[in-house]
Amino acid sequence: MTEPSAFLAACRGETPAHTPVWFMRQAGRSLPEYRKVREGIPMLASCRMPDLVAEITLQPVRRYGVDAAIFFSDIVVPLHAAGIDLDIVPGTGPVIANPIRTQADVDRMPRFDPASVPDIAEAVCLLVKELGPTPLIGFAGAPFTLASYLVEGGPSKEQARTKALMYGQPLVWAALMERLADIAAAYLRVQVDAGAQAVQLFDSWVGTLPLADYERYVQPWSARVLAAVSDVPRIHFGVGTGELLGALGEAGADVVGVDWRVPLDVAAKRVGPGKALQGNLDPAIVFAPWPAVDDAVQRVLHAAEGAEGHIFNLGHGVLPNTDPGVLAEIVATVHAAGRPTAKPSA
Repeated sequence: MTEPSAFLAACRGETPAHTPVWFMRQAGRSLPEYRKVREGIPMLASCRMPDLVAEITLQPVRRYGVDAAIFFSDIVVPLHAAGIDLDIVPGTGPVIANPIRTQADVDRMPRFDPASVPDIAEAVCLLVKELGPTPLIGFAGAPFTLASYLVEGGPSKEQARTKALMYGQPLVWAALMERLADIAAAYLRVQVDAGAQAVQLFDSWVGTLPLADYERYVQPWSARVLAAVSDVPRIHFGVGTGELLGALGEAGADVVGVDWRVPLDVAAKRVGPGKALQGNLDPAIVFAPWPAVDDAVQRVLHAAEGAEGHIFNLGHGVLPNTDPGVLAEIVATVHAAGRPTAKPSA
């Protein structure tokens, strides 16, 4: 008999045999085997090669023994598949050839056809077969973060053009967000229909917004995406979202991802009942001596004791120079901690 998935149990707010753990960006530059198979292959091309996607996704599962795999891709893949002229520039990130800043620009945006990504469905099918009982998490970029790349033309910490459009041209903003919500929903749907057992919606830049503006300009569109995949557990994660945690859950998440800035016991109060939490070890702590890392891991586990389900993760992605051996030791430590505290009774 196959042992139940600790990850899926935690997503449902149940108490699994051990605290499940996986890492955002667990498949990537920190692994020498990843660098070897990706050598000479551009990022966008690598995301459209099913055998390579499957191999890269499986690498951290083999090495670390994590409780879930995250589908190897990039949030701009569905935009590129739709026909938007963009590239992922090494050392920079997504760069958009023709930024979207007017209603005419929105009107010219090509529509995303799920049939344009048969390679994505193929990769998911390959992975589900290879992973066996280990769940596969599909993922997509949230509408706000996708919009920020399209409007800014590339990465931006200030989001100046994005906010100018959002506040100054709310009808154009709504039209853009509707397009992007439909793209993200369709892309997640492709992955779920092919066999992904959970999804994560990444909103990397939304932490630049105050709560009232998030609720007005962003939350309805993220909710539209998450509603499209309500048949699987849904994780919603953003960076710098301490003031938005409750609203992230209200958008339709079953699990709210928490970055390293907010302790999980505080996050549980902000999110409220009925939601599991994911997180939230500081990705930089892994560069400290092991006693400091171990202490930080224990503090995360302790802070999560009152949560209605806890998935151990970093508070953001694995940093490129991370020692894989430290991540392996973190997985072993979390698993050895034993059965997590049962969720509070109603």
